[in-house]
Amino acid sequence: MAIATKIQASIESASWIRKMFEEGERLRKIHGADNVYDFTLGNPNIDPPAEFYAEFRSLAQDPPHGMHRYMSNAGYEETRRAVAEFIAGASGQPVTAANVMMACGASGALNVVLKTILNPGEEVIILTPHFVEYKFYIDNHGGVPREVWTDRKTFQLDLAAIEAAINGKTRAIIINNPNNPTGVIYHAESLKQLGDLVQKKERELERQIYVISDEPYSRIAYDGRKVPNIFNAVDNSVIVTSHSKDLALPGERIGFLVASPRMTHGDLFIEGAVFCNRALGFVNAPALMQRLVAKLQHASVDMGAYERKRDLLYNNLTAMGFRMVKPDGAFYLFPQSPLADDVEFVRAAQKHNILLVPGAGFGAPGFFRIAYCVDEAMIERSLSAWQALAEEIGIKR
Repeated sequence: MAIATKIQASIESASWIRKMFEEGERLRKIHGADNVYDFTLGNPNIDPPAEFYAEFRSLAQDPPHGMHRYMSNAGYEETRRAVAEFIAGASGQPVTAANVMMACGASGALNVVLKTILNPGEEVIILTPHFVEYKFYIDNHGGVPREVWTDRKTFQLDLAAIEAAINGKTRAIIINNPNNPTGVIYHAESLKQLGDLVQKKERELERQIYVISDEPYSRIAYDGRKVPNIFNAVDNSVIVTSHSKDLALPGERIGFLVASPRMTHGDLFIEGAVFCNRALGFVNAPALMQRLVAKLQHASVDMGAYERKRDLLYNNLTAMGFRMVKPDGAFYLFPQSPLADDVEFVRAAQKHNILLVPGAGFGAPGFFRIAYCVDEAMIERSLSAWQALAEEIGIKR
């Protein structure tokens, strides 16, 4: 075996998106790029807002001395202060720079949090359907993932199921709000009930339980909705997020974590996180991006463009007979598979040059994911292929 057995197994178990990407490359060579409808990757197709380029030009034309040197492992004070002010405004809580650590994207922040809090063998509850990488991140730090289904009709929190899963080994619960892959926003009242439940279990088990809110899509919300701030619901909570989606900067790997100012031993948590940021080899978040986003906390891409794409796909696919929960945010649809085997359905879609990811990749067989962060013109072109697929497999309206 050339590489570690565990890594070989992980590659094989997490290969669906990679396989679909490779299939897309093959089909594009055969049919041409305009005739292949790739809905596999959550990779924004839009450019950052004008404010980003204005700040970028300003820094390039008048760079401060030492702009590319090391800084505190927690990040620049002015950037952490800007983030804190934004989160304080959104939550109404007294968040300060001392609660913030800049990170290499939301994934980097989540790995830092898990390394900070996990002892070997402790459990982390993840809510299904879930982001495919969560299991690997938990395993990175000696933890054990414990999957708990959300309500299968609405994808909202199933508090009874969460309560049943909490035990003497539970260290954390990860929520993803809005959720990838469902696009659901968890209700403020259910988050408050989750906070009450966690407090009750902490008293019963005499151990601190963290709620980690993974929020890279938190500014992508539709129909006038807003994502409730977790700090108003759960004391021992931490936000991990990035500017990959709101500023369309996924390749720049710039994000942060914020500990609730009401967290028990919050100062020690941040001290541990800063150490782990260094120990994991991230050292610090990218210096240039930190300087840029410090002035862009209130900027974002046009969220209306994503809402139009959601409506275009949702309205047309449901009219064809596909069944799904209408997303509240993010840029994914998660319909039920018309065939019992979601992998078989995804393969049927390939025959019509439609590329999708089976729900099995998100712990939810029987569904499939559509990422609609693509050109609207491609969505329009794909509709005839969707119709042909629906007719071939006999979907009833």
